[in-house]
Amino acid sequence: MFKMGASLDGDVYETKKDDKKKKSINQIIPKNQHQLVFTFEKRKGKPVTLLGRLYINEKEKKDLLKLLKKKLACGGAIKEEWFEFQGDVKAKIIDVLTKEGWKFK
Repeated sequence: MFKMGASLDGDVYETKKDDKKKKSINQIIPKNQHQLVFTFEKRKGKPVTLLGRLYINEKEKKDLLKLLKKKLACGGAIKEEWFEFQGDVKAKIIDVLTKEGWKFK
């Protein structure tokens, strides 16, 4: 008898997808112990600066984003643990965050 397709008898396969929103780390670190990472990209010809891996609670992230957007006079958003800012604003971000008590190595 001819059978078509794979036989999965006897084995258990996990097909559940990971939920990206629940994957975030709940570990909160004081702002002077963060190791901040900068990345620069061009999207559709426009510069975008990414600031990443801030381990603080959601309210503090939103407050920090609001402060940075106001001080830098640019647009920004939070996407999957990364802050995204319009333009090449790495030097300005470092200046603002050092005045706020953040440390860089």
